[in-house]
Formats: sequence, C-alpha cells, structure tokens
Amino acid sequence: MRSRAFRLGFLGITVALAAVALALDGREFLLGVRRLGPASLVLALVFTVGNVLLSAAAWRSVLADLGSRLGAGPTAHVFLVGQLGKYLPGSLWHVVAQVELAADHGVSRRRSASATVVHVVVVFATALVLGVSGFALVPDLLPGGYSWVALLVVPLLVLLWPPVLNRVLARVLALARRPPLEHTISHRGAWRTTGLAFASWLSIGAQTVVLVSRVGDIGLSVRLVVLGVTAFALAWCVGFVTVISPAGAGAREAALVLMLSGVMSPGRALLVAVVSRVLMTAADLGLAGAALVVERRRSRAHRAASPPDAGGRT
Repeated sequence: MRSRAFRLGFLGITVALAAVALALDGREFLLGVRRLGPASLVLALVFTVGNVLLSAAAWRSVLADLGSRLGAGPTAHVFLVGQLGKYLPGSLWHVVAQVELAADHGVSRRRSASATVVHVVVVFATALVLGVSGFALVPDLLPGGYSWVALLVVPLLVLLWPPVLNRVLARVLALARRPPLEHTISHRGAWRTTGLAFASWLSIGAQTVVLVSRVGDIGLSVRLVVLGVTAFALAWCVGFVTVISPAGAGAREAALVLMLSGVMSPGRALLVAVVSRVLMTAADLGLAGAALVVERRRSRAHRAASPPDAGGRT
C-alpha cells in the first residue's frame, strides 16, 4: 500500500467496480428518476451526501478522542477515498486503505485502525438502535407476536455507554488479535460520535422517505418517516454482515424491498432500492474525487511553500 503504482491500481479497480455497479442499475435508475422528478432527486442526493459527510465526521471524532486530530481536508482524504475499498469483495479493504492513507498524515496505523474499529461498532449499533426503535414506535411494522423485538433497543443503548463500549472494544480487538486501544473512549467522545452516527442514519433515512413518498405516491406521515429510517438502517445491517458482497450489494436491496413491500408494490420497492444504491455510489465517487482534488492542491501548496534545502532542491 506504500507503492504509488499499487495505490493507483487499487483506486482504479474500486472506481471501475463502482462504475460497473452504476451501469448495471442504469435502466431501473432511470425508471425511478422518471417517477421522482428533478426536485425530489436533488433532495434525495443532498440527504445522501449528508449521510456520508456525517459518517466521516463521526470517524474524525473517534480519531480525535484517541489522540489524533485531523483537519477537514485530511479527514476527507482518508475517510472518503479509503471507503471506496468497500466496493471490493470482502469487509477489510476499506480499513486497510484508511489505515495507509492516515499514515500519510502522520497517524499511526494502530491508532487509525482502532478508530475505524470503534467507528464500525458505533455505526452498526446505532443502526440497530434506530431499526429496532421503529418497531416500538410503530408496532404494526412487525407481524403479531414479534413486537418483543423492540425490547432489544435497551441492551443496544447499554452497549453505547462508554464503560461498556470500551470493554466490548477490548474484547473485539483481542479476538481479532489486535493491540488494545491506546486510550479508552471518553464519555464526551462517545456521546459526540454516537450523536453524529445517529444524525448520519437520520439523513439517509430521509433519503429513503423521499424516494418512497415519490416513487410509491404515498403521502408524508409519521409512520412513513419511521418506516424509512427503520427500513434503511436494518437493510444496511443486513448488507454489512454479508461480507462477501461488495458494499452489501444485493443483500441490502433485498432486505429493503422486503421491508417496504408492506406499503408499496415489490416492483416500486425495487425501484426505491436501486435509486438509493445508485445515489449512494454516486455520492461516494463524487466526494472521494473531490477529496482527491483538494488533497492534491494542498500537497502542491505545501511543497511550494517549503523552503529549498542546501542543494537548492525542495
């Protein structure tokens, strides 16, 4: 990963795979766009970008709590570019990429890897909290006899309590045969990171609400908002645990269609899932490209401002 040629090849492959995914979903995406209209499409894209940026802010919060503070530009370079690794089969490529990119900015690999592990645990737990909370707020989202699932929100919230979270993380790192955290997660850092993670899920949930409302011709209501947030959060969890699928492709869409089939036809639910996937992939590619441009300009400005050495070289 320190080789420039390897990095360029890695980036090229991830972008190519993401582009192929966009192309394969092109027909269904255009059908969904026709039902959405330009204004709703732009609004859904704004919520999608918000989700990615808030997730990056949550990762930055963890890293700062562990002792390394990165500016907005370096954070974007590490997180947004590194997460393109999720488009490769397997569940570790984005971690490897983020660790190596963070090393370019003076962050130790141990610390950046720890930050990514903490971030993943918090993101997954908050997704489950929101997903399960939906069943408590709108019990009829589940068939009769399964409402007890809503009670799972209590242990999930306990998991996010800093003393418990630190113990869980220590156990996870031990099982993965990784060094323990250099610093435990503070109460302030945990609440800040958790808040940002919840905000990111609410943002992408809003995207789902916009898509379901327009594609399914369903009026906006509290139930629809709860369903949108719940459905996407749980569908993402399904995609996340399907490690062999790049970025949860297929598994997430199947789960989302299943959850939305109660309020719209399976065909329209599939259109929602495809448009959501395309918007997220486009946001990932666009933000990563912007981060690369900003980092390239920053590096050039830094080199230009550096004084020449004794040999007249910069």
